[in-house]
Amino acid sequence: MCNLVTEGFKYACGHYIIERKKDKVDCMSPYCTHSRRHRNPCPNCACDRYYGPDASETVLGFRPGFCPECKPWYNGRNGAR
Repeated sequence: MCNLVTEGFKYACGHYIIERKKDKVDCMSPYCTHSRRHRNPCPNCACDRYYGPDASETVLGFRPGFCPECKPWYNGRNGAR
């Protein structure tokens, strides 16, 4: 699985939200869709489609309050949209 080098902000809820993706660490696997070794086109592709954990997270700052994902839950709406 390929990984990303990111910059982002940490919220009071503890979540880290990515602001910028700076670089990609290539896993060099032919079975990862993000790798440059992945076959294109890949017939009946069942390869990994997700990135692994960030290789590096640079915290640009801390933001008070909840992140956009937590805000509905902690405002009493229980995630209802």
